[in-house]
Amino acid sequence: MKLTGKQLTIIVVAIAFIVMAIMTMVIDTEETGTTTTEQTASTEQQESKPDSVIVNEPLEGDPYQELDELIGLGAVKEEVKSLANFVKLQKQRQDKGLKTPKLSYHLVFTGSPGTGKTTVARIVARIYKDLGILKKGHTVETDRSGLVANYVGQTATKTNAIVDSALNGVLFIDEAYALVPEDASSDYGQEAISTLLKRMEDDRDKLVVIIAGYTNEMKRFIDSNPGLQSRFNRYINFPDYSADELTDIFKMYMKRNQYTISEDADTLLQEKLHYAVAHKDRNFGNARYVRNVFEKAIQAQANRLSDKKGLSERQLTEITYDDLIKAFK
Repeated sequence: MKLTGKQLTIIVVAIAFIVMAIMTMVIDTEETGTTTTEQTASTEQQESKPDSVIVNEPLEGDPYQELDELIGLGAVKEEVKSLANFVKLQKQRQDKGLKTPKLSYHLVFTGSPGTGKTTVARIVARIYKDLGILKKGHTVETDRSGLVANYVGQTATKTNAIVDSALNGVLFIDEAYALVPEDASSDYGQEAISTLLKRMEDDRDKLVVIIAGYTNEMKRFIDSNPGLQSRFNRYINFPDYSADELTDIFKMYMKRNQYTISEDADTLLQEKLHYAVAHKDRNFGNARYVRNVFEKAIQAQANRLSDKKGLSERQLTEITYDDLIKAFK
């Protein structure tokens, strides 16, 4: 069938519109930076928790002084100092040729989130370096996601790589009980534990492991494996902070970042923190909760002053009652 010139023109115009539409869709996709495949990958990435591995090099300074300067944690400080004193004395006995008991430097930190377990682990690593137990004194901080892989045979490789990075320092495993889920009949976490226990034996002269988590869950975790029971026999409990200690922590953040607080805001801060402690649940964040309140307060201050010019130093530094009201919402 022959087409007339008018029909050919209509067809060409239609094809042109289709091509333009397709090109527009491609450009829109490129501008947003996601294709269908990328969107799927992005969704999968959000659903699976990324590996959590943080390497902290040892800071300069006196770790014993830093321990003393921590807010609260009186019993924790005494435990760490007692451990350090014991190690020092055993080393002196060893130097004199006297018998010394076999020591385990691995530790279990128990307590709620935000009670200073990670901070103290970093300090302990530096104390161990000072005592000659560790050569480097850095910390490698991780959790289940950093040790356990998604497929058979990969967990041992992953765990060994983390241990290698922690040699001559401290491997800190937060929420370690997640390696043995209560509701899992078979889980790759057991492979991570077996690998870790072997490395703790093979590298006993250059690896210290500190595991941390809720008190009851950590007891269940340790009791789940005789190897864990034999290697982790020193427990340090981290109590929740009191309202006054949380107030001191908030003011520590202020001092570090050059902020002040108005008198009525100071009163409100204490009232709110006493209320939060009195009504806290199991998931209360302690120092993390306070840090979040502080960050929200200075954000509220920034919003309040955003339209003002020629601000004084007091205006730039002072957290007001209204700032805190917004921060606690």
